[in-house]
Amino acid sequence: MNLETIIKENQGTIVDVRTPAEYMGGHVAGSLNIPLQEVPENIDTFKNMKQPLILCCASGNRSGQATMFLSQLGIDCYNGGSWMDVNYLQSKK
Repeated sequence: MNLETIIKENQGTIVDVRTPAEYMGGHVAGSLNIPLQEVPENIDTFKNMKQPLILCCASGNRSGQATMFLSQLGIDCYNGGSWMDVNYLQSKK
């Protein structure tokens, strides 16, 4: 299954790993905000979310780091890249 299908069919959870201030400036509707630096202390939270997780940030760098970290723990996740890209895919529903 590809990322676009997962997002359009609402099959997972979108998590924005930017800072709360960045998130407040604009984000994907229905997404959750867990900043990158708080990812390690929220492992149980991630495990209890509807998977797969679609991680996003400003450019894809931080979400890439979070994706690598979480996937090593067996969590089904994808790097969605920029939140604006994920937002665009979600708007195509």
